[in-house]
Amino acid sequence: MHSLDSSLCPMIFATLVSFFLTLSHSLTLQSDIEALQALKLSVDPNMIPPSSYLTTWDFSVDPCDNIGPKFLGILCSSPSNNSKSRITTLELDGAGYDGFLPPRIGTLTELTSLDLSRNRFRGPLPDALKNLNKLTKLSLSGNFFTGGIWTWIYRLKKVERIDLSENCLSGRIPARISKLRRLTQLSLSKNEFSERIPNIYALQKLQILDLDSNMLIGSLPKLPPRLRTLRLSHNKLTGHITSLVNLDHLISVDVSDNWFTGPINRGVLALPRLSHLNVSFNQFTKMEVNNYFGSGSRLRTLDAQRNHLRGHLPVKLVNFERLEVINLAHNQFTGQIPMAYGQRLGRPWRTLFLDYNFLSGRIPPEFGPVAVRIRGSLANNCLSCPLRIPLCRGQQRHASACHGVTDG
Repeated sequence: MHSLDSSLCPMIFATLVSFFLTLSHSLTLQSDIEALQALKLSVDPNMIPPSSYLTTWDFSVDPCDNIGPKFLGILCSSPSNNSKSRITTLELDGAGYDGFLPPRIGTLTELTSLDLSRNRFRGPLPDALKNLNKLTKLSLSGNFFTGGIWTWIYRLKKVERIDLSENCLSGRIPARISKLRRLTQLSLSKNEFSERIPNIYALQKLQILDLDSNMLIGSLPKLPPRLRTLRLSHNKLTGHITSLVNLDHLISVDVSDNWFTGPINRGVLALPRLSHLNVSFNQFTKMEVNNYFGSGSRLRTLDAQRNHLRGHLPVKLVNFERLEVINLAHNQFTGQIPMAYGQRLGRPWRTLFLDYNFLSGRIPPEFGPVAVRIRGSLANNCLSCPLRIPLCRGQQRHASACHGVTDG
């Protein structure tokens, strides 16, 4: 007796053939699998925590033909016709993986997003990254990558966001980076890049430029017109910042801890969307606010401490209606504190540092009753400043240091 009706065999056979054909259409391209294997092998197995993404990379199953908790951090394309599935997203968790980025990564040519941030990857970035020309997002921040980026980065023509911050990358920022016309965000902060900032004006879609904490030198280049956030602090940049007056979309500017000179231009302070301006720790000598009334300004924070600003305190700061935080400490201001400053304390000024200047005379009467609500200091000036007032705590300069300073 037959255990199975022979009439059912062709049907079962056809079903199995159909199943395996479907399976073959959904399997990942072999070179993509090998790239994932190379990446996992490049990581110290002792640095793969039990609950991390890489522990789910089980190559006994197919990366793109798997439903369930396998191959976390991987997304694939849907195959069509007789094509293989391709890996389109590779985004690892920040589990502290210690390894390097193998050249085989360059075979993942359908990748649109590569994110290995907040780990301990090290060594040079392979030139094979230039093959990932469909990337729209590249984030390798918070690792220990070394070397330069000039041999491959300009080939990523579709990339919109690049974050290589907090690594040990060095050399110059390549001028050919201006070929990345879709770029909206570029962060290279906390590296060891040197030389001048290249001309990147052609990056017309760039909104965020973060080059903080490098070793960049020279003056500001002509910057893209749609910039909203500009971070250049902790470098060795020189010259003036007057060119910023043409960037009407700027919201936040930080050029602190450089060697900029000249005036803090009235046009910069008057930028229509500017909310945060940090020009501290530079060599500016003048703050031009005398001819600008500030009506409608969005400026909330002005930090100009530790410069060489001279003359009287700018009275017209009181006309910046949304200004809340002012730091003009460690400069060379003289004369009296304007009476109008008192009217702004707490309305809306909540932080006011004027210490380490050469201000003289009596303080406005409003500084007394509201002082407990105001953060700041008037110490180390030449003021008549009662110690019972919190802002006056801390000694004033010795009379010899105030010789020739008037109440004018």
